[in-house]
Amino acid sequence: MAELRQRAAVEMEATIDSISDDLLHNILSRLPALACANAACVNRSWNLIITNLLSLPNLSSALSINPSLQDAVNEAVEKVLSKPVRPQFAIASIGPTFSLQQAHQLVTGKLGSKIPIITLISQGIFGRNAVDDEFEEVQWQFIENEEAHPDHGNENHGVLLTVGFFPGLKVSLIPLLSKTQGPQALMIDELVRNIRECSSSVSGSASPVAILLFSDHETDMKPVLQKLDYAFCPETVIVGEGGSQFLYQGEAAVNHCNDAEYSSAAVALSFLRDTGNPPGIGETQFHVVLAPGIAQIGPTYKAVAVKERPRDFSTWLTAKREAQVESLDGLSMLDQIYDEFGGDLYCSALYIGVSKRRKCSIGKERASWIYLQEFHEVLRGDEEYLYVNGVGIRSGDSFQFYLANANATRDSCNNASNNLTCLKRDLDHQNSGRSTSNNVNSKKKSVFGCIMFSCCGRGKFFLQPILDCSPFMENFPEITFSGTFSAAEIARGDLSPYGPVSEEHSSLRCCLHVYSTVYLIMSYTPASPST
Repeated sequence: MAELRQRAAVEMEATIDSISDDLLHNILSRLPALACANAACVNRSWNLIITNLLSLPNLSSALSINPSLQDAVNEAVEKVLSKPVRPQFAIASIGPTFSLQQAHQLVTGKLGSKIPIITLISQGIFGRNAVDDEFEEVQWQFIENEEAHPDHGNENHGVLLTVGFFPGLKVSLIPLLSKTQGPQALMIDELVRNIRECSSSVSGSASPVAILLFSDHETDMKPVLQKLDYAFCPETVIVGEGGSQFLYQGEAAVNHCNDAEYSSAAVALSFLRDTGNPPGIGETQFHVVLAPGIAQIGPTYKAVAVKERPRDFSTWLTAKREAQVESLDGLSMLDQIYDEFGGDLYCSALYIGVSKRRKCSIGKERASWIYLQEFHEVLRGDEEYLYVNGVGIRSGDSFQFYLANANATRDSCNNASNNLTCLKRDLDHQNSGRSTSNNVNSKKKSVFGCIMFSCCGRGKFFLQPILDCSPFMENFPEITFSGTFSAAEIARGDLSPYGPVSEEHSSLRCCLHVYSTVYLIMSYTPASPST
């Protein structure tokens, strides 16, 4: 009997050894992440194949609308780990009904303490359902008086979990701290220095490849983004969302959440080029497409009298039209815009886009001029002033009105689709000269994922759901795609997505957007055989 067992074992080993590498690669690539990690211990051949599998780019995402927080997290985690993946980071977005603290504990308990993890309450989520793999879009209702609307609590649940592995990059989590007392509460310079030092230690460059930024609802991100745009090279991608509650963990993060002197106003996931990679590792790249939902209307104005009201975070101003001497009050400006627009202006969201020239520096560095455009929501106008949200406007700043409407939203969606089609065409052109084999994705430059941030207010302009998702899904239907609805959209860039730009405004930078959608697309270029 012992001899028969030994012979069977030998025959089984011989059978396994006779399987071709391609077939074995196919089999092992279908294993869940944990089973794949265990299989890597079987023998040297399997370990080599699995090491190669785990070195491929991977963005995995799953959504659950289970009303039980624990069950929703379990479903999402099981789905994202249903295939081989070695997560470098994780982002969990949850509904307002769920406890942020409990959700963060559940997610970190499942994924461990060795990777950066951000858990946040978002305005809504979209992605593929963990149970049936159908694409879903869930936008939550935020009710101030929940006792008066008890049924809404039953609808505001859900979890979206996204994990990723980006070859050639390291991921570091760095918080933006705010002093709880005293002036200059936001420690922006320290954030910049920490990112620079971390990036320099990994890549030899002070600028990271990309920064994924999340902020809370009380933080004014305009001065933060001014300095980030100033501090890093133009190639650094900066995207994210504002206006959410969040918790985080990360080895590189100095977590002051329990320190009474500090609080975390925002958190940055920094993606750093790893110069210590072994041979054969390709290059991960980021591509950003912005779809604005507002359009310019009316003439250009210049601010004359400006009064900041820090207590209620607003600005009162008068202005004059270019080439005119007479100052205009808020009611006069709104009447002019209404007459020229000819539509139902008072039922739409109205903003001013203010062009600003400011000096900027980090720490004791020599200051330089920066040129930027920032949007301020119009609150109202009367016979004295135009009242807008936010501060930071100065006398002499020029501005134009911008209107959020259905036409601007749909046009931007179509433009985003065209831009993504061009990206796909460019990739196809670059791949036309590359060699192919059975493992096509390992030989060609390809898109492997997309994270989208969309304004929670855009949906009211669409008569059908998931319209903002269609530009990516139509061009890359089989690729991982998910995202969140947000209160503010972050995307570093110029004004070109808003339409034709005059020479005067060609140098203006814009990083914080309204009624917009941001697509962050990830692509991977394999290393050439010579490397």
